[in-house]
Amino acid sequence: MTDEQLSTLARMKIAMLIDGDNAQPGLLSQMLVEAGRYGQVTLRRIYGDWTTSSMNSWKETLNFHAFQPIQQFRYTVGKNATDSAMIIDAMDILHSGVVEGFCLVSSDSDYTRLATRIREKGIFVMGIGAKKTPKAFVNACDLFVYTENLIAEKKSLQHTRPAFTRSRKGEGGKEEPDPMPLLSQAFEMAVQQDGWARLDVMGNALYQLDPGFDPRTYGHKQLSRMLSKLKDRIDMRSQENAGFTMFYVKIKE
Repeated sequence: MTDEQLSTLARMKIAMLIDGDNAQPGLLSQMLVEAGRYGQVTLRRIYGDWTTSSMNSWKETLNFHAFQPIQQFRYTVGKNATDSAMIIDAMDILHSGVVEGFCLVSSDSDYTRLATRIREKGIFVMGIGAKKTPKAFVNACDLFVYTENLIAEKKSLQHTRPAFTRSRKGEGGKEEPDPMPLLSQAFEMAVQQDGWARLDVMGNALYQLDPGFDPRTYGHKQLSRMLSKLKDRIDMRSQENAGFTMFYVKIKE
């Protein structure tokens, strides 16, 4: 098992369920990375009335990230049928036992009881929503991430890191793009309080940002080997933890 995997330990499977009426399509990549810190997002669904123009902004990004759109018609004006559909699905998933964790994306208090019920079963539940989210829903989750923090993070990614434009020569003399812009963005998403990012978490962020990312594009079979060749831009260190070797990465300023 390679060092890019979660310290060779089994990863928790997570279901990410998104209330399309109460979430932002532009933050989907970052929301996936946040959930990816705690497990592998294997079940991905977005709920809403896809016949309405308000859901159009989701269509491109949900296809890119392989989310399943769940259709729920609005039977009555002023009533949100999406909540009920998402709650029913969540309970079915909970009892099926196919995941060990949930990520509920919404700012709606209607999901408070759902989060509580999941947690009562001893299942990990995290929430993602705006700061206007009622405290009852926030406190019902094991972990809650505010979208305002993700927005601020996204802006910092666009302005604080230099835009590397150099290219490298690949096999046959073909020019390949510099990987640093993508690596820098993934690092900012995965970095911890001490300024270092776990290699496996950064790797997950890379694949969330670009599912087509492959170290072999840059002449290496593994991400760790690829990064080790970028010593002028990236620092790496390892740490033993309960018999497993953990790898950490830091991008030089």
